[in-house]
Amino acid sequence: MSPAPPPTFGSISGILPGHEFRNRMELWSAGVHRQTQAGISARQGVGAESIVLSGGYEDDADYGSVIIYTGKGGRSAESGQQVADQTLTGANLELARNQTTGLPLRVTRKVTENRQSFYRYAGLYRVVRFWHEPGKSGHGVWRFELEQLPETTAEPPALHPGTTDLFTQVQEPAAGYGRPERRETTTLRIVRDTALTREVKRLYDFHCQVCQARLQGSAGPYAEAAHIRPLGAPHHGPDVLANALCLCPNHHVLFDLGAWTFKNDLELLGMPGKLQLHQRHTLNLECVAYHREHFFVANGPLQA
Repeated sequence: MSPAPPPTFGSISGILPGHEFRNRMELWSAGVHRQTQAGISARQGVGAESIVLSGGYEDDADYGSVIIYTGKGGRSAESGQQVADQTLTGANLELARNQTTGLPLRVTRKVTENRQSFYRYAGLYRVVRFWHEPGKSGHGVWRFELEQLPETTAEPPALHPGTTDLFTQVQEPAAGYGRPERRETTTLRIVRDTALTREVKRLYDFHCQVCQARLQGSAGPYAEAAHIRPLGAPHHGPDVLANALCLCPNHHVLFDLGAWTFKNDLELLGMPGKLQLHQRHTLNLECVAYHREHFFVANGPLQA
């Protein structure tokens, strides 16, 4: 067997969504997925470069452009069921890093048609969030929400660890002051502007409920609304004021990453202090407990 291809983040030259491979060895030799058996291909301390969906984990849910992916470990090879809790270590930890770094993830699906199985490359996805919860068998599993990235008009080059741009290699610009090249980029977090988000910001006059910072820009004050229990499947948090906080961007990101949360008495967990609460703002304590259980309790700071 020839040496394994080097770890690569992003697209593989010549491989577009829909490309089919007869087996895992073809995936390996093309550099699409560097593991011939494991579902996650990752580099320690950097992140995960690719996954293969093969139907091995009972808690996986594939909706096409959105995938709820179950982490590695704790599964019986005989029954296919979870027989032990998963931990946020190894490949699971590297997959979690993709959320914080923004590194794209190649996704390939195992397909069975006319009793024949093969593999079909699905394209690039991003890790939206990750959390811990009991699986169908009752054992704790790590779950990762993946969202498909839009395709660009030109095929982006492959990236190796250390590349500063996620989708384009750094090149020396041409001399002169011509019109700059336009490139398509993808944001990593959606900032919603709804009546609810405006309401919670007005209630706190754009002050962060954690640090009390009030950011002032040229167009006015700025703050972000954070949902305590995330909206949509699989969390199904309510889009109501009782499930929302007014936070500065830093504390919003750290809250989503599970770096901090708070008790029912508003004492902060993960950092000192107490959450400020307006007298007209009643929080949904079930949503608060959900965040503690799924995003904070089992989720400490990422460590190598």
